[in-house]
Amino acid sequence: MQELKVDENNIRIDTFIAKKQDLSRVTIQRLIEKEKILVNGKKTKPSYKVKIDDKITIEEEKPKETKIVAQDIPIEVLYEDNDIIVVNKPKGMVVHPANGNPDGTLVNAVLAKCKGTLSGIGGEIRPGIVHRLDKDTSGVIVIAKNDKAHIVLSEEIKNHEVEKTYIALVKGIVKENEAKINMPIGRSDKDRKKMAVTKNGKEAITNFKVLKRFKKSNCTLLEVKIETGRTHQIRVHLSQIGYPIIGDEVYSKGKNKWNIEGQCLHAKSLKFKHPISKKEMKIEAKLPQYLEEVIKQCQKLENEE
Repeated sequence: MQELKVDENNIRIDTFIAKKQDLSRVTIQRLIEKEKILVNGKKTKPSYKVKIDDKITIEEEKPKETKIVAQDIPIEVLYEDNDIIVVNKPKGMVVHPANGNPDGTLVNAVLAKCKGTLSGIGGEIRPGIVHRLDKDTSGVIVIAKNDKAHIVLSEEIKNHEVEKTYIALVKGIVKENEAKINMPIGRSDKDRKKMAVTKNGKEAITNFKVLKRFKKSNCTLLEVKIETGRTHQIRVHLSQIGYPIIGDEVYSKGKNKWNIEGQCLHAKSLKFKHPISKKEMKIEAKLPQYLEEVIKQCQKLENEE
């Protein structure tokens, strides 16, 4: 149990505690909801504005020990130090254990690589995980090795300070050279396993620009940057405007002339501040071979008379 004496006036309690403690605002809000944070002995709300001489008590949750088995699965490490590890996740690999995927995940592989040293904030099944990629999306993902790094990275992501750049090959010839998609995303009313653009969804913003139009193959290569990180965001947004990602079984029925399984979507780069050193970092992952091959085939067809 910790006790804080308030020495500021009229600022939100979650903001005040975040300045004083190594806790993210998301964690603070969760503790408030669980009544683990009290003001003058009484329960409060994240929106409460503190007053000078308020007494805040914090009953911290201890990170759970991870029970996941470390597995010696080959992974491509793009960068590693004492605080973070950045890897190039292959298509087809699930990020963390879940129903139907108890092992063989990225977390199992990274635990073996890091000899068990990952942050515990993500809980038993998601140690170190501060953001995710879909199973069939390849590319750059950063994982925290300790709780301090996890907290700072989570805040950077929440505050839109992490630049995420993707490469996508979509069906159809995209007319605009550049565009912004601003449509809220939530669970589909028709199929709860799918996401959809919904009136009551959460804000979702996707920006894209055309890299190459392959008219003979009827597809377009895009560079995509996201300002928010909703589940299936890029896949849903591009499908919604009529350009579904090639190979996406959920949002484009998966049928394609190249018989590709899984979407042609690759997380090309991450740009962020190192959570401890504050050094500006940009880490890139080369395109997977299957995607490079499809692009070459499209280009070859385009060059033919």
